[in-house]
Amino acid sequence: MKKIIILSILGLLVSTMQAQQVKKSTYGDLVLQGATVHTITNGILSNTDIYISEGKIKSIGKDLVLSGDEQVIDCSGKHVYPGFIDGGTHLGLSEVGSVSLTEDYNEIGDFIPHMQALTAVNPNGVAIPVTRVNGITTVIAKPSGGLFPGTAALINLHGYTPDDMYAGFQGVVMNFPSGGRRHRWDRRSDEDIKKAQDKAMKTLDEIWDNLALYAKIDSADQATGNKTLREYQPEYEALVPVYNGEAKLMIEVNKDKDILNALKWVEKTGVDAILTGVAEGWRVAEEIAESGVPVVTGPMTALPGRSYVRYDANYTNPSKMMEAGVKVAIRTNQTENVRNLPFEAGFAAAYGMGIEEALKAITIIPAEIFGVDDMYGSIEEGKVANLFVSTGDPFEMQSQIETLFISGWNVPIESRHTLLYNEFLHRSPGK
Repeated sequence: MKKIIILSILGLLVSTMQAQQVKKSTYGDLVLQGATVHTITNGILSNTDIYISEGKIKSIGKDLVLSGDEQVIDCSGKHVYPGFIDGGTHLGLSEVGSVSLTEDYNEIGDFIPHMQALTAVNPNGVAIPVTRVNGITTVIAKPSGGLFPGTAALINLHGYTPDDMYAGFQGVVMNFPSGGRRHRWDRRSDEDIKKAQDKAMKTLDEIWDNLALYAKIDSADQATGNKTLREYQPEYEALVPVYNGEAKLMIEVNKDKDILNALKWVEKTGVDAILTGVAEGWRVAEEIAESGVPVVTGPMTALPGRSYVRYDANYTNPSKMMEAGVKVAIRTNQTENVRNLPFEAGFAAAYGMGIEEALKAITIIPAEIFGVDDMYGSIEEGKVANLFVSTGDPFEMQSQIETLFISGWNVPIESRHTLLYNEFLHRSPGK
């Protein structure tokens, strides 16, 4: 009986591994030939070639002169877009929601900015290839939880280690104290909500006062070359670059009044901030625009936060902020459904943003917000070769992503979903 059980378990493991097995990526010089190239920053180029070498876009043009050693991919009638960037996910940090041991985005503690999401990213996460097949090449992997839950990282969705995947940006995450209800089942009285917010703001002010002293001592140490005899505090050490304006602070905030309070706090402290979430940004769009603070918002496909607002409040939120002059990027705020990023952007496009601006909101705009637009976000010579070949508009569900490149690697368009689909489509034996 024991042998039967062991053999059954082994069989299950083998079948699971086979279902998840993905072909190896390939690397080398190649040319995408005769495509319609959506550069994002320099218009749409018809019947154009893209030469990829050493992981970067070496040249773009018509009838490029080739040595003959390059692999040529015929893209006639196809469209090439830069890889999409999701401005906020838990991808790589979570596997099975019901198993706490696989959840690495929510650590114990309210004040842990030194906890780096990058160190917890699982390059072999099942959801990563599932995400890539929809043209998403780069995402923010972020922690969540308390007041300062940790430090988020921008990662490319290809690599054997987190360091391989790192795409050049990290930002400390802060959940701004909220004066609203947490959810529709929140039964706290208005007085209790106000007390909780006041307590959280007091804690934030105390942390910032302590940080000011810590940064002053650190600056003196740097100037003199001496080490003050002080207790090492990694949480303040992680915040010193934010305090000095050398690193960005990603402030999660959603209610309109909380957004205004967050903007006042940003002005008072002088931090280099990014507002994330911003579900009710449309209510205070003018104030956000005046502050000059960029926004990463989403998801669009969510219910309105208040029962009396229009059904399309979330759909129109990005366009209303954009029209007011806010720099807006889009996120899914998901784990297993990050693959839906182009459809989130599609909703924003259909509800006022337009296709061109919605494309920018998941390519060059997040690249600019995260300070990596010299490498990512558009198809330009010298940039990292993160791009994909599509049969049509990637916002349309019938369009198929045929070829995908991340850092010049030709990554197979395979995932557990595609493998299982093909397995059961062509069952043998089967009826």
